[in-house]
Amino acid sequence: MFRSEEISRVQLYVPLEISHATVAELGHLELVHFRDLNPSVNPFQRAYVDEIRRLDELERGLRYLQNQLDRATVRVKPLPSSQPWYYTRSHTEIDDIAQHIATHTGRLEQMAQASTSLQQQFWSLTELRHVLVQTDLFFDAQDAQSIAPTSRTGTSSLAASRTGTVRASVLRTGSYLETSEDATPLLGNDDDSVDAAEAGHTSVEGTSRLQYVSGVIPRSRIPIFERIMFRALRGNLYLTHSEIPEPIRVPPTTSSGTKAAASDSASHDAGNVDDEYVDKNVFLIFAHGATVLDKIRKICESLGATLYSVDRRREGRRSEAYEIGNKLDDLEQVLQNAERARRLELVKVAESIETWAATVKQEKAIYYVMNMFKLDLQRKVLIAEGWCPTDSLQNIRYALRAVTERTGSTIQPIVTVLPPLTHTPPPTFHRTNKFTGGFQALVDAYGIAAYREVNPGLFTIISFPFLFAVMFGDVGHGFMLFLMGAAMILNERSLGKIKEETVSMIYGGRYVMLLAGFFSMFTGLIYNDVFSKTMNLFGSGYVFDSHHNTVAEGAVAVGRKIGTYAFGVDPAWNLSENKLSFLNSYKMKMAVIFGFLQMMFGIVLSMFNHVHFGRRRDIYTETLPSLILMAAIIGYLVVIIIYKWSVDWTVAAEQGRPSPPSLLNTLIMMFLEPGHVEPNVQLYPGQGPVQGILLLIAGLCIPWMLAAKPYYAWREMHRHEAGAHGIGNQYSVVSGTDELTSQSGGFGSFLEEEDEGEVVSIEEEHSFSDIIVHQVLHTIEFVLSVISYTASYLRLWALSLAHAQLSEVLWDMVLGSTFGITDPVIGSIALFIAFGAWAQFTVGILIFMEGLGAFLHALRLHWVEFNSKFYQGGGHQFVPFSFRAVLEGDASE
Repeated sequence: MFRSEEISRVQLYVPLEISHATVAELGHLELVHFRDLNPSVNPFQRAYVDEIRRLDELERGLRYLQNQLDRATVRVKPLPSSQPWYYTRSHTEIDDIAQHIATHTGRLEQMAQASTSLQQQFWSLTELRHVLVQTDLFFDAQDAQSIAPTSRTGTSSLAASRTGTVRASVLRTGSYLETSEDATPLLGNDDDSVDAAEAGHTSVEGTSRLQYVSGVIPRSRIPIFERIMFRALRGNLYLTHSEIPEPIRVPPTTSSGTKAAASDSASHDAGNVDDEYVDKNVFLIFAHGATVLDKIRKICESLGATLYSVDRRREGRRSEAYEIGNKLDDLEQVLQNAERARRLELVKVAESIETWAATVKQEKAIYYVMNMFKLDLQRKVLIAEGWCPTDSLQNIRYALRAVTERTGSTIQPIVTVLPPLTHTPPPTFHRTNKFTGGFQALVDAYGIAAYREVNPGLFTIISFPFLFAVMFGDVGHGFMLFLMGAAMILNERSLGKIKEETVSMIYGGRYVMLLAGFFSMFTGLIYNDVFSKTMNLFGSGYVFDSHHNTVAEGAVAVGRKIGTYAFGVDPAWNLSENKLSFLNSYKMKMAVIFGFLQMMFGIVLSMFNHVHFGRRRDIYTETLPSLILMAAIIGYLVVIIIYKWSVDWTVAAEQGRPSPPSLLNTLIMMFLEPGHVEPNVQLYPGQGPVQGILLLIAGLCIPWMLAAKPYYAWREMHRHEAGAHGIGNQYSVVSGTDELTSQSGGFGSFLEEEDEGEVVSIEEEHSFSDIIVHQVLHTIEFVLSVISYTASYLRLWALSLAHAQLSEVLWDMVLGSTFGITDPVIGSIALFIAFGAWAQFTVGILIFMEGLGAFLHALRLHWVEFNSKFYQGGGHQFVPFSFRAVLEGDASE
């Protein structure tokens, strides 16, 4: 993992007769990253576009079948893990799969159409049954009223009759139409007068005819329905309605053009066309005149109502209701049989749909890759180009030979190694496994390494969880994090099948979590912290005089050092008053040391890049002055930190030496008063001259970095007539910006450009002023980063302090508050409740929230402070043609 794999550019000559089998074999091998040799050809004009269109149709059919399976909640048989998906499928096999898909799709569509039609009939008859029931109740009530009239107050929609005609005397109240009391029956009881009339009409009081319209309407439209009817007819109507007790199903498709069509208007009103059940009301409207009746019907249809004709005679209504009941029983039986047949058909589909889907995806990927090849009809071959790992060339040749033998072809595919392109560097390929993959993903998220550039992923395996642990140091919290990572590793098979994005992301970092937990336990032992409590494993190196250890006397117990604690912070510091100041000083200095070591290591790694890519001059013009400048300032600070730790200042005070000075003030005064240190703040003899010399050396490094590289570039430009050609292998212009960036591998001076489908090389010329500007910016950025990046590592101290203090507060405020309860029963209950709250806060706040914060800060330290010293991240990923990636949905088309 130190560098990416060596990649070779290869060319393949594949005979047409075995091209399909060859590409299928390479898809299983997962070793070839193909290049598109037809960039200017429209996707719809390529050689195998017809095959891809046919497979697209099959995928549409499979999506339809999958949708039907999901709606019916039929379990799909998963793909067998041992089945060799890479074997070549003949056209006959693909035709058989297409025939199966078409057959099952046709049957299910026919069943769906028949089921929809039957459902429409069933629910139309259901609505008609409710209309008959409600109108029968209404007419029976009116008939009973005509025999024994009583005074009543209308509660739905009424209109009073006056002088032989129906006129409206209406008062609007809420969503109802009400009138004054009327003891005269509105409807007569002359059944003989309607024998010759149409169903749906009646006569009132002899010669006066009163006609009616009946049907159902969504309940949500009743208020607007009443208002429109009242205003359109000016109150000349009698409207009554009642609720249907059961919701009515609205089919997905409705048959238009018939009077009894089911309406889905209520679902549209609700803003969700997927609603299948709607609450409806039965309505009955009485009015006078054919014109008025036509207007009522049009209003009803415009509001999504369904109209039904109802016989005025009681015998007719009862007879029709009886017939509808029989029809509903028959339809229910037919629908049950149809549903059973449909489910049996779906069970057959579920047995093979995953196999069909995998086959179609694989075939489509094969033809998609073949469309990237050049077709030579004269020689009847396909010409392909791509990249593969150099050490895998022999495996590719063996695989192609096996294809030739398996297919019985007389012509074997030819693999030729080509020289590398001048305008496009090879892709970057790092071999990873399930352990290293998570750490490499952290680096790739910053940027893909350039070809053969030093890969930070190797060092991230240790440095990332360690820096995380410095901020998260606690034995208890680290152990819980370690257990979470171990649990995910032990359940890899089940968790690996989950495709949900968040779960997959956490699962991919299971080894990161495991090492982070392990290192957190290690740093927790150094900090001597277990859920904010201290352990005394090796015996304290301090003793306290017992006669001084009393609060009543107001005395302070002073620890007397008798030894050194074997590992980590002495537990005696947990009892001291200056605990916080001691740990602050310790962790702050430790953060500076870690930051200096990691940044110096990054600068050293840049030297490996310069050597590998033949830029040895950059070692002397960039790397060496950077190392000296960093060592003269921050390295000196680290040295005096260690020196201050190593001196016993108690003994030094007895010898008359001054108290230890503040190192921060020492560093500041190093710049403000070069070469001079006051005796009372002197750390060691000769400190002033040493600091003056170091500051002078650091100052000389700045013009060294600023002028050396441009000078060599200027001399190189005058040495060659082509000017920029001599430095082209070291600098390039980033497209769309004026920023010059260092390139690796000698590909920097060429940019890829398409001109009528051909890739041409364009050499970028750089003036001397561009080089000066670039070097000035680079020098300023590095000099400022010497201080700012070092200060950035103080986040290790800040987050470690915050984590420890928050853990201590949580223990004292939640769990520790119950320890003082003397009653054993109350104390036990309080401890049980407090422990549950403490455990939840610990997991939710200290593990997840604090852990996420430490993760992000450790990631920033790697991306910015460490990677910026040597890592460009300007490469592109090696993406081999892989059936596994296609089936997992990770392949990008």
